[in-house]
Amino acid sequence: MNAPAPLSKANMLNRVIAKSIDFIIAGALLEVLPKIGYFAGLAYILICDGLFEGRSVGKRIIGLRVVFQETMQACTFRESVIRNFPFAVGYILMGIIPLIGFIFPAAVLILESLLIVGSEKGTRFGDEIAKTLVIEEK
Repeated sequence: MNAPAPLSKANMLNRVIAKSIDFIIAGALLEVLPKIGYFAGLAYILICDGLFEGRSVGKRIIGLRVVFQETMQACTFRESVIRNFPFAVGYILMGIIPLIGFIFPAAVLILESLLIVGSEKGTRFGDEIAKTLVIEEK
């Protein structure tokens, strides 16, 4: 019987590409749905990693999955909301304070990226709170 391949932490570039795809989807929802687009984009940002057994649309395209650190089970909607809360705060601030609101999301992205690079497991602040990992899926 074949043993399962060991899980490897996700490549930083792949994570950035996957999250960028998810941000593009949130932005598209904002533009396409006139009255509820802002809230649809916010909802997508919060729950996206709970979709498709731990894979947002961006992660699914790139081949990544969000799993629990201890059990390696797929991320649920609850953990998706917890781990993506910092990004949601940035999205909300961009909607409330359009010009200055871009500073906080940019700061969050930079800080989260630095945490990923500096972490042995490749975790960011949201991952630490939700007890999740992003792994490559082959």
